[in-house]
Amino acid sequence: MGKIEKIGIIGGGAWGTALATVAARCGRDVLIWAREAEVVSAINETHENTVFLKNIPLPEAVRATNVLADLSNRDALLAVTPAQVLGDIAAQLAPDLNPGTPFIICSKGIDQKSGMFMADVLRQAAPGLTPAILSGPSFASDVARSLPTAVTLACEDEALALQLAEALGHVTFRPYVSTDLLGAQIGGAVKNVIAIACGIAEGKGFGASARAALTTRGFAELQRFGAALGARPETIGGLSGLGDLILTCNSAQSRNMSLGIELGRGRTLEEILGERNSVTEGVYTASALVERASELDLEMPIASAVHAITTGKEKVNDAIIGLMSRPIRSEIG
Repeated sequence: MGKIEKIGIIGGGAWGTALATVAARCGRDVLIWAREAEVVSAINETHENTVFLKNIPLPEAVRATNVLADLSNRDALLAVTPAQVLGDIAAQLAPDLNPGTPFIICSKGIDQKSGMFMADVLRQAAPGLTPAILSGPSFASDVARSLPTAVTLACEDEALALQLAEALGHVTFRPYVSTDLLGAQIGGAVKNVIAIACGIAEGKGFGASARAALTTRGFAELQRFGAALGARPETIGGLSGLGDLILTCNSAQSRNMSLGIELGRGRTLEEILGERNSVTEGVYTASALVERASELDLEMPIASAVHAITTGKEKVNDAIIGLMSRPIRSEIG
């Protein structure tokens, strides 16, 4: 394909806005589509996303619209929508796009209805587009403030992956390319669920040792799940797998960990979600993850405990007792 100069961002939340700053710093023409009229007006009039990413000035090259079709002439798109609505939005936009347009999925999750990963959701909703995945240890505020960050950018076409990485790569934002599209998606989905568990342990006051154990055993679940689906071990052990897991399980900046902290403190899921203006993906991914693991005959006790808690099937204390009372077994296998 030709040179990538015009970038479209689908979603005006914190992460979409942060990625817009990355593209603008690379000299790209950047247009954000946001559903919220107040986000569009704030970006265009004050060069700041005052709703989702306050107190961070945006480059003047970043503009916003609330008309989805305005993204039709972009050379590449970054989809930063909640995972559960990605297919619907891609289907709406696809008729206006050139066939083969790179569609870089930045949402992390598994579709609740179908159990599919996001690239397969895209292939079904908009088969003419070319899926890619951007994932890794990255908080929106860090990226927007130009703090050093490294991520995985995966596409089955390695040459296109390199081209996309060069279009978005900056001295403070380094994409490593991969052709393991599936592996790059697995890490981002599973780590959100494990981060809720780590947050619960934090909220209960269990200390750093418990959090380290949960992160490590959560990584074992991630490895088993990835291996069963055919992901490459180096992807699961890389930025989009282990790297993202470490970040998300160790900071209350993570929406998933912070939700777990509040659950551990005794608050209800409804109370916590009712106060938030952004999506906590792990809540929605947990059920699809556990169902997929069951189909594969895989043991994922931490993910299952999170699913039981978030669906109200089990109380936090009972789930913790259940995890700690499992039969003694080898650490390997």
